Amino acid sequence: MAETGFKKWIITITVIMASLLELIDTTIVNVAIPHIQGNLGATLEDVAWVVTGYAVANVIILPMSGWLGGRFGRKNYFLTSIIVFTIASFLCGNATSLDELVVFRIIQGIAGGGLISTGQTILIETWPREQIGTATALFGLGAVVGPTVGPTIGGWITENYSWPWIFYVNLPVGALAAFLTYTFITETPKAEKRPIDWWGIGLLAVAVGSLQTILEKGESEDWFAKNYIIVLSITAVLGIILFIWRELSTDHPIVNFSIMRHRSFAVGMFTSFILGFGLYGSVFVFPVFCQNLLGFNAQQTGELLFPGGVCTIVMMPFIGKMLNKGVPAQFMATAGMFLFFVFTWMLSNSTLATGEKDVLIPLLIRGVGMALLFVPLTTLAMADLKGAEIGQGSGLNNMMRQLGGSFGIAALTTIIHIRQGFHRSTLIEHINPYNPAFTERLNIVTQGFIAKGKSVLDASHMAYAAIEGTVIRQTMLLTYDDAYWISGLVMLFSIPLLYLQPFKKLKAVTDSH
Repeated sequence: MAETGFKKWIITITVIMASLLELIDTTIVNVAIPHIQGNLGATLEDVAWVVTGYAVANVIILPMSGWLGGRFGRKNYFLTSIIVFTIASFLCGNATSLDELVVFRIIQGIAGGGLISTGQTILIETWPREQIGTATALFGLGAVVGPTVGPTIGGWITENYSWPWIFYVNLPVGALAAFLTYTFITETPKAEKRPIDWWGIGLLAVAVGSLQTILEKGESEDWFAKNYIIVLSITAVLGIILFIWRELSTDHPIVNFSIMRHRSFAVGMFTSFILGFGLYGSVFVFPVFCQNLLGFNAQQTGELLFPGGVCTIVMMPFIGKMLNKGVPAQFMATAGMFLFFVFTWMLSNSTLATGEKDVLIPLLIRGVGMALLFVPLTTLAMADLKGAEIGQGSGLNNMMRQLGGSFGIAALTTIIHIRQGFHRSTLIEHINPYNPAFTERLNIVTQGFIAKGKSVLDASHMAYAAIEGTVIRQTMLLTYDDAYWISGLVMLFSIPLLYLQPFKKLKAVTDSH
């Protein structure tokens, strides 16, 4: 039921606030991993489960959120998710061991999965149908900006306070969101009590959980070199097949695949996957590039991402208005994908002398591109859904974006690993006494160390070490440049997918509800 006036806006603020809790926590922990590792005395591989546990739990719940909201009431489910998420945040901050932290992060991820999709559904139903573009744009503020500003907030808190505060900051926001939800959001009728599809729930948890774990841990475990990755891969494939078969054959499915009959939504699943690839993949590569190669700390890197996030915030309302006026969503999304490609192309030309000013314009372009992508792509995917289908579609759409992000990070990590070996081999070929450029450089560096009072033998060893350092830095530079270039091409080559979705003016879309 659409709301008006003050209540419409207070519900909008509440939904965005709750969604930001979940989305910021997707990336805020990443920059604090070294601090958590040192404080809890854990290895890097073990502490990575703090991120993996949250992501796996989150992506399992997302496709179920529509069913859960229908069975228990959307307001009840949303409010419970906020409360559990807030309590889990406090427990994460208070954790005294890695095992405790991972368990509380999993609980946080389960609750977080109920925030984003349910919040999006509440927002779509709160706003009048003729303003659905604006509603999607406002929701997009959290969905796009959250993962972008997460490292900024996490870096600042970690540098100035201590890692538990990245969880404690959720407490006042969660408490306020819970109060506003209880006070202003209207409960929707609960769905008729039907048998619970326990087989569907079990197969979903096994299939999606296995897939997400593979994507999160595959690269660090050298993919199929570890038996448990092989087992999880087989489990994921069989689980997905059995889950789809189960949901199509039961009368009371957890995930209603019948909504795939809408062409816009079916194609929208792929475009949401690509959006996640670009959104999370770029947020992953850029901080690593800045901190490992350019020498920026976590706070500086986060501050670099902030202007692009502001640019996205500023653009979102305008994108919503353009959709409301009937500008084809495909055209805007095409522009967004092209701008994202421009962003990656500019950064793929980075050098070791690249500074903060050099990356500002590309990041601003990315900010505009993300605004042009999220709102039109989400609107296209959700356009033909109505009633209970909105909640189901929102859950699947958000799950695909999250999986796209996990796949993007896994793929780019693997690409970085492979290309790093390739570029090092190529550069090492030039390090030989028959290369005049190398011998000239070696002599200059050696003489420089001799001039500083080093012996000829020591100067020679130090010169080789200095050249090795240069090779490592150049290898990393070429590798990150490749990662930018490849992620940009993925987005560029995905443009034809947009035109598989039917062209509709927003008014026509809203009239169909």
